[in-house]
Amino acid sequence: MLRKIRITLATLMMIMVTLLFLDVSGTLHHFLGWTARIQFLPAILALNVVVIVALVLLTLIFGRIYCSVICPLGIFQDIVSWFASKHKKNRFTASPEKRWLRYGVLALFVVAFIAGVHSLVALLAPYSSYGRMVTNLLLPVYQWGNNLLAAIAERADSYAFYGVDVWIKSLPTFLIAIATFIIIAVLAWRGGRTYCNTICPVGTILAQLARFSWFKVYFDADKCKSCSLCTKNCKASCIDFNTHKVDYTRCVTCGNCIEKCNFGALRYGHPKAVAQPVKTDEKNTDQARRAFLVGTAVVGADVALAQAAKKVDGGLAVIQDKVQAKRATPITPPGSVSAKHFAQHCTACQLCVAKCPNGVLRPSTDPMRLMQPEMSFERGACRPECVTCSTVCPTGAIKPITVAQKSSTMVGHAVWVKDNCLVLTDGVSCGNCARHCPVGAIMMVPSDPQDDTSPMVPAVNIAMCIGCGTCEYVCPARPFSAIYVEGHEVHKEI
Repeated sequence: MLRKIRITLATLMMIMVTLLFLDVSGTLHHFLGWTARIQFLPAILALNVVVIVALVLLTLIFGRIYCSVICPLGIFQDIVSWFASKHKKNRFTASPEKRWLRYGVLALFVVAFIAGVHSLVALLAPYSSYGRMVTNLLLPVYQWGNNLLAAIAERADSYAFYGVDVWIKSLPTFLIAIATFIIIAVLAWRGGRTYCNTICPVGTILAQLARFSWFKVYFDADKCKSCSLCTKNCKASCIDFNTHKVDYTRCVTCGNCIEKCNFGALRYGHPKAVAQPVKTDEKNTDQARRAFLVGTAVVGADVALAQAAKKVDGGLAVIQDKVQAKRATPITPPGSVSAKHFAQHCTACQLCVAKCPNGVLRPSTDPMRLMQPEMSFERGACRPECVTCSTVCPTGAIKPITVAQKSSTMVGHAVWVKDNCLVLTDGVSCGNCARHCPVGAIMMVPSDPQDDTSPMVPAVNIAMCIGCGTCEYVCPARPFSAIYVEGHEVHKEI
């Protein structure tokens, strides 16, 4: 029963967390956002005392239930290990704890966090690792499927689905997601919870609490027949049937050992007066006593939408894609307070990137801020009425803000590049930036102050500009916009 309850809860959690990243409608985060906020590291960074205390108490009472029921990366390892068990049963053996590796990685994680090496922190954070895998590997497939349904619905004059752009937002982050998937999948296939119990810093922290948990898996030595099935089915490699010992720092309370035991020698509860193991000098084990149980999909389909129509201007000329502007100061999302605050709290889980409806957020390629989101406006502008990223961030890197607060928050300011402006390079009238500026921070003025009949060019009122990027997005200049947004290290209020 313990194992069935655990599998049911873990399945529900896995589905909800995955759907939170995959949702293209922008509505599910209102119902599933809590699944991100109850993750251990995001709760610590957000100083969510209620969640932290709840997870600590949960571990002190039930053991490392968090790792097998709440953490999506832990559940992912269980799924891979389950498939591996179909090919080779009873494949695990008891192994000693690799303390030097566990605590070495934890020390490296803490030092990197204090020193501000946030790319390393993001690499080791379990929830963020899973988020990157889903956003970079599964989300494009999901979006292609959505676009296929949108194309079918359009032919039926239905707007139940709408198409979305599918593109690689950051090649380094995409490659890191692939590497993470391969490493964790291989470790889980070969050793079950190897990554969880040797690399994951959250697992190491919770392990220290789990050793004092009230409920534990323990042996009833009088009933044990030394069949070794518990050891051979422990994916954490933490059970030694010879000594009747369980390493509670690595046990994730999955229930596999209890289900595999045919003699009721393993129990889950509070070990009040547990019979001590009886030593025996017998060298020969009665092989006839060993019992074996036969343990009883995921169908992956790559759906490609072959719609590669060229973007053209009136059907006469191919429109060249914009190139990202080179900014001296990167732009962090409204609500992030400052670049320093954002860098210290963001774990690069990519949830805000996946949920941004405007295509503005994308992972940084800067080595010091690798994978952390930054704003750019080649595919859209940060609409003043949109506060999606601030509502989904589970770590407090982007604090919740209202529409009114966002409309008065200056994350950057527009800069006009004279050499790129079509008014001067092609001798045409434009004014797109001024017409579309939502705060009226841009006005058209004569290029020659002494000649009112000279071509009109944009002038930016920096005191009014909020850095939304609308001007950069709508600028027709290619490949570089004639006006772009330079970020502010510290956000300002108008």
